[in-house]
Amino acid sequence: MVTHKAMITQNGRISVKVEESAVRHQVQASEFGASLRDWRGRRRLSQLDLALEADISARHISFLETGRSQPSRAMVLRLCERLELPLQARNQLLVAAGLAPQYDARPADRTDMRPAHAAIDWMLERHHPYPALTLDRHWRLVSLNGAARTLFAMVGLGEGDSMLDALCDNGPVAQSIENLDQLRRYLAARLNTEIAHFGPDPVLQRGRDRMLALLSGSASAPDPQPAPSPVIPAIYSAGGMRLSLFSTISHFGTAEDVVLSELRIELLFPADEETRQALMALA
Repeated sequence: MVTHKAMITQNGRISVKVEESAVRHQVQASEFGASLRDWRGRRRLSQLDLALEADISARHISFLETGRSQPSRAMVLRLCERLELPLQARNQLLVAAGLAPQYDARPADRTDMRPAHAAIDWMLERHHPYPALTLDRHWRLVSLNGAARTLFAMVGLGEGDSMLDALCDNGPVAQSIENLDQLRRYLAARLNTEIAHFGPDPVLQRGRDRMLALLSGSASAPDPQPAPSPVIPAIYSAGGMRLSLFSTISHFGTAEDVVLSELRIELLFPADEETRQALMALA
């Protein structure tokens, strides 16, 4: 009787709490399930494919996507690993499941970040007299070595500027590149790859769409079919010089920090002897 009386007295408040909790869990399950289904589709995996990769049943994947099952932190991280999600996306999937994020985005001047940034500085400076630079996820120039500063200063670029905007605008950078259409076609394909990796990203998607629009409206003839080449160089004409450069890209393979995981180190190399001599002269 006492229990029954207590329920009558407090019924309204208790029922509200239960209903609010149920709604909250439904929303979280809906967000997590939709996100998981979206990423699975982006990776072109069926529920059975993902289940085999994660060593669980396809039925459990189905229950997670429909909200019939709530994932644990370990399960979310296991699925993220199998889906090869970037760290920011892993945080978002954890939050969608009602869990705390796993990965930090630390300031560059934090003590524990110094070894990683010292490694970046070492790579950039050791690459002199060839240009080297660091870009963030949205192609902003984070750091440059001396050769890159000299080269990009000729076209008005410096640290903090967006390479994506510079390549999409018909400003000094675009005007200095002889094989601009060829380069834009390659970069549009590269942006597609990055969007597939990072997921929906308005900055990257807008850059890709701008490049494709510029290519569709280009009055120049399509690139001829040259003899096969191992690389596609960017050919710059600036400061009275003609430089043909190709790049290699490096990143941190074991980064546990969101910002660090998205940094890209590009080392530029001469594609011909004339460019090599010009860079040596600049040094």
